[in-house]
Amino acid sequence: MRENGQKTYFASDIAYHLEKRERGFERLIDVLGADHHGYIARVRAGMVAMGEPGECLEVNLIQFVSLFRGGEKIPMGKREAQFVTLRQLREEVGNDACRFFYLMRSHDQPLDFDLELAKSRTNENPVYYIQYAHARVASVMKQLAARGLSFDRGDGLASATLLGGAHEQAVLNSLARFPEVLEQAAVNRAPHALVHYLRELANAFHTYYNAEQFIVSEPQLRNARLALVLGVQQVIRNGLMLLGVSAPESM
Repeated sequence: MRENGQKTYFASDIAYHLEKRERGFERLIDVLGADHHGYIARVRAGMVAMGEPGECLEVNLIQFVSLFRGGEKIPMGKREAQFVTLRQLREEVGNDACRFFYLMRSHDQPLDFDLELAKSRTNENPVYYIQYAHARVASVMKQLAARGLSFDRGDGLASATLLGGAHEQAVLNSLARFPEVLEQAAVNRAPHALVHYLRELANAFHTYYNAEQFIVSEPQLRNARLALVLGVQQVIRNGLMLLGVSAPESM
């Protein structure tokens, strides 16, 4: 308590964490800037003093972000009162790129945020590259309908043994890793693991797309390949949804 009788923010923080425990939450997760590392021991000590286990508090320290435009670092600092707010960043690069770029790195590593890259519509932009894979599958299905053909999912799954090519096996192996990657990302509080996985899956798909035709004359092979790429689309959509990023049907 301050000399003027007002409580410090630390007092209200202890009360807040205690109240969360009383509401039944077993694990308390805080997200703080890296310069607040001294806060962890203080709050844990406060929890112990209130009769709660100190290990119930988990704190993720987030390293700093540097913004770059045209290869030049944008100066920011408290003393100079120079800031780029998150709202301004979102307005410039969009919500999808903003979220995705922040999640590309582990929270314990500094991030260099390239504004020009985030706004580009090229394969070098990772969020565009992944979203483009999702949109490409939608385009394939539109081409199928335009040719007056239909997709038989049951036949496609039953004909999966036809997917023996190297590119197809690479895609299948990547898809099979999705549940494991999700579990690891959740347990380790590491959403960047999901980001890297989606980039790898998108790369496997684009390589497959450039090497093979999906809409072939043989119905069983066509259905098998379409079932595979629709699986890619579904996993990408699910992964992007978990990251808070959209999955467009066209780009």
